[in-house]
Amino acid sequence: MTLAYIPSPSTGVIHLGPIPLRGYAFCIIIGVFVAVWLGNKRWIARGGQPGTVADIAVWAVPFGLVGGRLYHVITDYQLYFGEGRDWVDAFKIWEGGLGIWGAIALGAVGAWIGCRLRGIPLPAWADALAPGIAIAQACGRWGNWFNQELYGRPTDLPWALKISEGPNRVAGLYHPTFLYESLWCLGVAALVIWADRRFKLGHGRAFALYVAAYCSGRVWIEYMRVDEAHHILGLRLNVWTAIVVFILAVVYFVLSAKLRPGRESVVEPVASGGSGDAEAAGAAEAREAREGAGAAESVEEAAPADGAKATEAEPKPVGLTKSAPEADKS
Repeated sequence: MTLAYIPSPSTGVIHLGPIPLRGYAFCIIIGVFVAVWLGNKRWIARGGQPGTVADIAVWAVPFGLVGGRLYHVITDYQLYFGEGRDWVDAFKIWEGGLGIWGAIALGAVGAWIGCRLRGIPLPAWADALAPGIAIAQACGRWGNWFNQELYGRPTDLPWALKISEGPNRVAGLYHPTFLYESLWCLGVAALVIWADRRFKLGHGRAFALYVAAYCSGRVWIEYMRVDEAHHILGLRLNVWTAIVVFILAVVYFVLSAKLRPGRESVVEPVASGGSGDAEAAGAAEAREAREGAGAAESVEEAAPADGAKATEAEPKPVGLTKSAPEADKS
């Protein structure tokens, strides 16, 4: 008999009057805000402008949500287009179903667009946001807890997750893989922050480290899950995806370190016309004006003294001296 376990919420929706508050969406929103907040702090520390991370996130987040949903629907198409299924459910994102692989891939496209508009390098922006993305994933995984989904094999461990009877699930105690992945993502975020401070990672290497570290954990976590999934050579599709993406991230990390060592000295070039640039230019002009005025005052104060010295040192005309006749005589 199991004396301890993690309970699951009886419902994933709380109604505030006529407004439904869904736990899954709430967890994703919290993750996005944390990622943008931390990314903004790291971007400013790298020499970027405040607000740039949020401006680019306006492009990256919608693209990421669409990409994550597309990946889930394509890889689990039988849930929406099989016999007796309603294809309209493919649009019900609040019921769960976001693939991180699609979210990162299409989110990167949105981020690239935003970076191009701001004239900044995508790898530098990705480095600043990398640990925030990991924390956002840690928050988002709790949405699976609200929906009672993506759990592991049955277990009698004290931290087992209790699942109630419902559509496509059997009541029982299971491994809380959502919790395992949430904790793993927090560890990945800590690793990236430490490595970035210790080795001054740049040119996308902090992001590559995040990807590689996340994939290494996703392999064993995915292996524990019991939800329906496609298999290739006996392994779940997401396991193969994690392996391939891990290899690509490691290769990029190694090649980037050889081809572009060090960190970017400038991550956001100052562009003319912006309000922040205008303020900076105005402050510089005012400082130069003050320095110029001070230099002029110093010159004016020094001018009389220099003039007096010049007068004292000026020799008398030879024709007015008494020794002139002697000079002619000799």
